[in-house]
Amino acid sequence: MNAVGSCWQPTRRPSSAHRQQGGAKLRPSAAAARAVRPARWQRPGWHTPQRMVNPVAAAAAQQQEAPPPPPPLPAAPAAAAAASCAAQDADLSTALSLANIRQTLIRLEDTIIFSLIERAQFARNDAVYQPDAIPVPGLRPDGRRYSLFEYLLRETEQVHGRIRRYTSPDEYAFFPGDLPPLVLPPITYEQVLAPCALVNINASIMDMYLEHLLPEIAAPGDDHNYGSSAMNDVTVLQALSKRIHYGMFVAEAKFRKQTAEYSELIARQDADAIMELLTDRAVELRVIERVRLKAATFGQDLEVSGAAGGANGSGGSYKVRPEVVAQLYEQWVMPLTKEVEVQYLLRRLDGDGGAAGQQAQQQQQHGGGAAR
Repeated sequence: MNAVGSCWQPTRRPSSAHRQQGGAKLRPSAAAARAVRPARWQRPGWHTPQRMVNPVAAAAAQQQEAPPPPPPLPAAPAAAAAASCAAQDADLSTALSLANIRQTLIRLEDTIIFSLIERAQFARNDAVYQPDAIPVPGLRPDGRRYSLFEYLLRETEQVHGRIRRYTSPDEYAFFPGDLPPLVLPPITYEQVLAPCALVNINASIMDMYLEHLLPEIAAPGDDHNYGSSAMNDVTVLQALSKRIHYGMFVAEAKFRKQTAEYSELIARQDADAIMELLTDRAVELRVIERVRLKAATFGQDLEVSGAAGGANGSGGSYKVRPEVVAQLYEQWVMPLTKEVEVQYLLRRLDGDGGAAGQQAQQQQQHGGGAAR
């Protein structure tokens, strides 16, 4: 192929003579190359041995060289105590705010109404409440055998008492003298209520339920659902007890809001005047209407066609009649709650929370014996 017309020509290797003549000019000698460029093993980052530094020793050396930090300034005892008292007062003001208490009472309304609806699906089953009608283990201190209802209530409190339910300041047992030892470590609650003034009226609550409320919500007769009836009875009673005894928090909040007025009446032990001061009839009427509306809403039987009774409780079919729930609050729940408030306030100034107050607390929560 012609060299001129070719687009590619092979590279010609230089001759040996050319290499001998120009090699020294084209490439330096091996000694000169070593002088200009360090050997591979001398290049940093390859295999040059590095100085190994012990990190622990280096940190110790830095600490020895650095000056010690200045000692912290001591906290002012008065400022720390003031901050602690302010935080405690903030917690108490939150726990005793009427808005917070009101929300708790509204939630308890739902619990009570739903528990009444659950109990109303069974007949009255009088055998549940008669001693010896249904044999159960255990005897009362007077030698009488428990009824099935009393037995289940007591056994429920035995289980709940072991897991700290009745160490809470808003829970009170119907058999406080029979509470068992705890299986969980106790909890230290913020002392909101005066220990010397605690009240337990569960005996009155049980009498009200068995003699007045139960005949209104349960149809007469016997359907042999004894266990279900007694279980729902316990749920209703515990909800009513918590709602009514929450009056002590209401009383404490009102006492702190009007300390001078209540202190004067407490010094005179004027129960009637205390009752008049703490009663707000307008609020009571709103509560009665609210629970009536809730019972009409929660307890109505809805059909597929959407036909149902009105929200005011007139017409329609209800699992629990709204008038019964409204009557329960007007005639029993609120009067018993105010009774708790008055009893609490009458004892509010009896002690300062010391040994006498602790003893009174133990008598109220653990020394009252069986409720019925």
